[in-house]
Amino acid sequence: MKQLTIRGFDSALQQHLHKLAQEEGLSLNKAALLLLRRGAGLDSPKHDANKVGDTLGYLIGAWSQEEEEAFLQTLAPLNHIDKAFWS
Repeated sequence: MKQLTIRGFDSALQQHLHKLAQEEGLSLNKAALLLLRRGAGLDSPKHDANKVGDTLGYLIGAWSQEEEEAFLQTLAPLNHIDKAFWS
């Protein structure tokens, strides 16, 4: 295996690295490798079951911001209540 020295960790990255290592029971080296692999698109992070919208996204896909806005604009007229219809 190759060895690499990385300098310039900011405090936020350092804290995230330590948190990941602690949560996963990994050494700092293995946690850093995991983050590098994820960042390179070689590994994907685990889905967080407590995060709304994340649990089924890999099965059903997701809309882009533009698709969501177009959908909501299409539905906007349905939010109007015609009071004459109900009297």
